[in-house]
Order: sequence, then structure tokens, then C-alpha cells
Amino acid sequence: MQPKKTHLTYKDSGVDIERGNLFVKEIKPMVASTRKKGVIANIGSFSGLFAPDLKKYKDPVLVSSTDGVGTKLLIAQKTGMHKRIGFDLVGMCANDIATTGAEPLFFLDYVSTGRLKPKILKEVISGISQACKQAGYALVGGETAEMPDMYKPGEYDLAGFCVGIIEKKKIIDGSNIKKGDIVIGLASNGLHSNGYSLVRKVFSEREIASLKKELLKPTRLYTKALLSLKKRVRVKGIAHITGGAYIDKIPRIIPKGLSCQIVRKSWPVPRIFGLIQNKGNIRDKEMYRVFNMGIGMVVVIQAKDIKKTQALLKKHNIKSWAIGEIIKDKEPIRLV
Repeated sequence: MQPKKTHLTYKDSGVDIERGNLFVKEIKPMVASTRKKGVIANIGSFSGLFAPDLKKYKDPVLVSSTDGVGTKLLIAQKTGMHKRIGFDLVGMCANDIATTGAEPLFFLDYVSTGRLKPKILKEVISGISQACKQAGYALVGGETAEMPDMYKPGEYDLAGFCVGIIEKKKIIDGSNIKKGDIVIGLASNGLHSNGYSLVRKVFSEREIASLKKELLKPTRLYTKALLSLKKRVRVKGIAHITGGAYIDKIPRIIPKGLSCQIVRKSWPVPRIFGLIQNKGNIRDKEMYRVFNMGIGMVVVIQAKDIKKTQALLKKHNIKSWAIGEIIKDKEPIRLV
């Protein structure tokens, strides 16, 4: 007599569809909390639907960005602090869109994991939802994928995608920057989401555990502050200080023949950056290429608008400093 054949199921391979469906049901209230005018589909649909109000635009341009959170995610997983990493995901995408002056529309997330752990992933989605509300994005959907052969138990990865909108003639791209314009630095909230591969090489696991609250501070959101600022001040250029930092990011908005001269002692560099530099014996230039050094965003304005700009940013609880000036030079960036 031949042995009875067993019938394999998807669950036997490590993918639990019922658990996934339950997870989606449990996060629906979080997603719903980000709902705004324009959303015309509920979570669970095959796609997110959003109808922007185009009546106020003559020549609308959609602005998009996608990003992840890098190896900061590994620290979140090892320390069990997951909510902040979801906030970071939105921050990395939303702040890129904010550099154009665009208004926020909607956000989608992608979560991949070895085995879906609802408690952990609900913390992640909670952070995403909270950040979406703060920045003004509607979380219109996403994807959660179980891939047990791709990830070890407890591991997961994140990616985000968001869309904004702006009138074409109002796009901020740096093209109007002139000699004598002033560079305003907006305070960061620690490291944000860049440089963590170097951080993890500099510090031991024990040191990382003792510094976890500092290392996992969520990325500061600048969207609403910058939208408010551009209504009152002529903002000529905005650069998000992420990977590549001052050396690679600021030159993107500087017209040919001009240079952005940054005075490094013009703002207080948070202690964590000194700890990283000293422990790793890292040169100054490398620090300013990898880390934000306490400045998460820079804004280029006319010199006459310095006080007004700083006063407006203060209303949004963002500290700022005049950290540089636009000069004539062949090199697009100078750190002095």
C-alpha cells in the first residue's frame, strides 16, 4: 500500500495569506487617519486612487520620489525600535519632494519580510501614518510581502514612494540663484537616515545599543515649513542634505560659475557627530560628505530676507542659521 500523499499549501512554504489579510485589516484605521481630500479608494484595492484638485493650476507638474532608510533599519531591528523607522521612510521621500516647493499628495509603502510579525510591522506602519499626517500626505496603499527564503527570521525591508504637485513656473530649481545670496541651514534631528554603514563600522554593537535613542531619532519633516516659507519669501534653491551631504548634494542647485561657500563654524554641530568622527578617526571632508552634521536642509534666499526667513522657520519649531553665501568660483562648493 502506497503512503498517502500530503497536499502542500502556501502556508507550508512560509507564506500565511490569512495572517496577511488580518494584518491589512488591523492597519486600516492607521491608514484612514491620513485620508485627505482627493483620496477615492480604500486600502485593500488593487491600486491607490487620488484625484488632485487641478482647478488651481494652469500648468501642473507631478513630482515624485522613492527611497528607503538604508542600514539604519538594521539598528532598528536589533534594538526593537520600529516606529521611528517608519517615520524615517516618509521623511526621506517627502523631504526630497519639498526641495521643489511641491505640495504633497499621496504616499505608498512597500514592506518585505521573511515572516510577517504583525506586532512589529504595525509599529512600522504607525510611524509611516504619523509622518504622512505631519507632512500632509495621504497613505493610499502599499504592499506587504512575505518572502521566507529571502530574509532571516525577524528581518524586514522598507521602501516608500510619494507624489506631490506644483505649478510649472513655480518649481524651485536653483536656476535663479545669484552671487550674494545667502544660504540658510535648517537644523536636522540627528543623523536622519544617512551614514549608518559607517556608523555601524565605527561603533561596537554594545556602543550602538547605548546610543540607540540618539541613532534612531526620526528624520525631521520640512514640508509644511518650506511651503509656508515660499509664500512669504523668494526661495531660490533648496537642497536636502542626505547621502553625499554638502559635497554632492548642494552643488546640484548651484548654477555654473557660482559656488556655495559654507562656513562650518556658523552653527553648532551636535555631539553625536563628534563622537563618530573621533571614534572612527574620520577626516573632516569625509564627515561633510557622509553626514548632515546638524543641517538637514539648506535654503538659498536673498540677503534682505534672512531675519524674516528665520522667524518663519522658528514658528515651525525649526532652528536655523545663516551658514554660507553664494560667491563667484569654479568649484560649486567650498567648506571654510
